[in-house]
Amino acid sequence: MKSTLKNPYVYAMFVLPTLLLYCLFFIYPMASSSFYAFTDWNGLEDYSFIGFDNFTTAFNDPDFRNAIVNNMYFILFSVFIQVPLIIFFAILIGQIKRFQGFYKTTVFIPSILSTSVIGILWGFIYEPEIGPLNKLLSVFGIDPIYWLADTKWAMVSVLAANAWQWMGFYIVLVLAAILAIPREVNEAAEIDGASGRQRALLITVPLIRPIISVVIMLSIAGAMRVVDIILVMTKGGPVGSTEVMASYLVNEAMGVDPNYGFGTAISLIIFAFALVLTALYQLTFGRNQGGND
Repeated sequence: MKSTLKNPYVYAMFVLPTLLLYCLFFIYPMASSSFYAFTDWNGLEDYSFIGFDNFTTAFNDPDFRNAIVNNMYFILFSVFIQVPLIIFFAILIGQIKRFQGFYKTTVFIPSILSTSVIGILWGFIYEPEIGPLNKLLSVFGIDPIYWLADTKWAMVSVLAANAWQWMGFYIVLVLAAILAIPREVNEAAEIDGASGRQRALLITVPLIRPIISVVIMLSIAGAMRVVDIILVMTKGGPVGSTEVMASYLVNEAMGVDPNYGFGTAISLIIFAFALVLTALYQLTFGRNQGGND
């Protein structure tokens, strides 16, 4: 048995099937897509090689540049508004002794719902005439607001709906890290006279920094690939105010005049953006985390 385990061919027999599947379903599609990004293929007819024309066309298009800015809005909202709220609610639920399981289940439910359901639900909430949000505002004498049809409010409305869907998932992750902190640590701080706010900021948050780092990375990745909530709620409108790179890709690659090669080039740009952003985050926050450890 020991001699068998020392034989490298035995390990190769177990690794090779997985490696073949990985190459077949990941490496090959990525390589072929990268090739089509340099062509004018529409998905049906013959194609011709056009070099970097798809990439220059994308960056010269003001609609695509606007989509990049909107993706940045998603990232900034996720990191600087959504993540602090996630930490706040996770700490709050962690302090609750009774019905804690109920609260965890309640906040987690939106994340298991279909995005189509979320979009339709929030579309009704934002409905100008009969939506409950405008009904509530009318009590205070505020005129109806066209949340998804007004360029001033459309992006904020979509950001709120997207945050409502995914915050519960991250809250459960952070809550698991909080509950893993030894109880003696908080009890010792309480005996020393630390207030609840001091314990949260000076003990809990520093001890859960690794999971906060994971949540931030997942939030950045999610902000770069967000598309379904956009297509369901606004389709990128009004006037492109909620268009993101992924919805721009869908509209160009699968629209009235499909251009698969151009859409593939957009997908590579999205991949490059996500890779650079996560690498920058790892080089800054990740390095500091390692230094503190």
